[in-house]
Amino acid sequence: MIIQSLLDTDLYKYTMMQVVLHHFPGAQVEYRFKCRNPGVNLAQFASQIRDEVRHLCSLQFREPELAYLKSMRFIKSDFIDFLGLFRLNEKYIDIVPLPSGELDIQIKGPWLHTILFEIPVLAIVNEVYFRNTQKQPDLAEGRRRLEVKIGQLQADGLSDLKIADYGTRRRFSKDWHEEVLRTLSARLGAVAAPAATPSGSTGLAQFAGTSNVLYAMKLGLLPLGTMAHEYLQACQALGPRLRDSQVFGFESWAREYRGDLGIALSDVYGMSAFLRDFDLYFCKLFDGARHDSGDPFQWGERMLAHYAANRVNPRTKTLIFSDGLTIPRTIELYQQFRGRCLLAFGIGTNLTNDLGYEPLQIVIKMVRCNGQPVAKLSDTPSKNMCDDEKYLAYLRQVFEIESPLAA
Repeated sequence: MIIQSLLDTDLYKYTMMQVVLHHFPGAQVEYRFKCRNPGVNLAQFASQIRDEVRHLCSLQFREPELAYLKSMRFIKSDFIDFLGLFRLNEKYIDIVPLPSGELDIQIKGPWLHTILFEIPVLAIVNEVYFRNTQKQPDLAEGRRRLEVKIGQLQADGLSDLKIADYGTRRRFSKDWHEEVLRTLSARLGAVAAPAATPSGSTGLAQFAGTSNVLYAMKLGLLPLGTMAHEYLQACQALGPRLRDSQVFGFESWAREYRGDLGIALSDVYGMSAFLRDFDLYFCKLFDGARHDSGDPFQWGERMLAHYAANRVNPRTKTLIFSDGLTIPRTIELYQQFRGRCLLAFGIGTNLTNDLGYEPLQIVIKMVRCNGQPVAKLSDTPSKNMCDDEKYLAYLRQVFEIESPLAA
């Protein structure tokens, strides 16, 4: 079976899940699946995907896995106790093939009991699709492409460049994912501690770690991640009022982690709305911000200008880039911003699903919380996902965001 451990997911699922346990244990949510590739028939694989999900729902955390999570300073003992009893429940997920060839996946239930579905279900859909459509995968081509990437990263002048793997959800397969991580770790060297490498250090570009908790534990890598869009989206329904939902989300996060995991996600309402809320208090409180939509060069310049305008030294803050990165794009961003701030780069599909086949552009997004619509208004409009146009219009009005049709 594809998923063999509940740790085979991204770290930010656990960091968000701990906040849910402590702050929003009664929240009810709904997620929807979407494949952005036109003409891909996933419906034919529905029964195989169901079998894999059934197996996923049989898994429980093993003692060594719980001990590994407990070793992270920001994971609390009562959360570990909860995970020791935890299992995903198949009653909260429906997988329905449609006559169009599309696959309708809905996840609905308590947030605390559904939050861990997203990443493994996406990994399952990917691997089921590719093992059926590419029965003899061209691993030699994948290795050749990976060697090209490593060669690009070994160029002169990239000694303090750090890349990380963010590719669990869209990987070609779990075995290929592990091979990529082992290769990167061996060839680039893995960062052993979270401290940033000082500018001007010697050596090659480094492999900073992975968002995948299982492989971090298995391969001795640094696990990476803080929050995802669903957390700030849910705050639209959980906060005191909609306009304050982003501030409420950041403040609730800070109360939980007291300075740990201090990277803010900037694109749930677009960059302008983020900067309006990310005032001097948050500039000082959070370690930095993560880019996940829109032009990354413009985003970086706006972040640095915002820090400067708030009398915060940008060189003490971290900018993380994670939107559809390739190695050449990563190097371009590094060259523009190096020495002006701390930098990190999370690369997903281009690392874990680059064997010469078109990757699936699949997502699972939260669409409701406590019965009301929730959404993100991304700086890349195609990334928006909400089935209630009236709510999207209201959200734009509240956060003073121009409609893309009017832009």
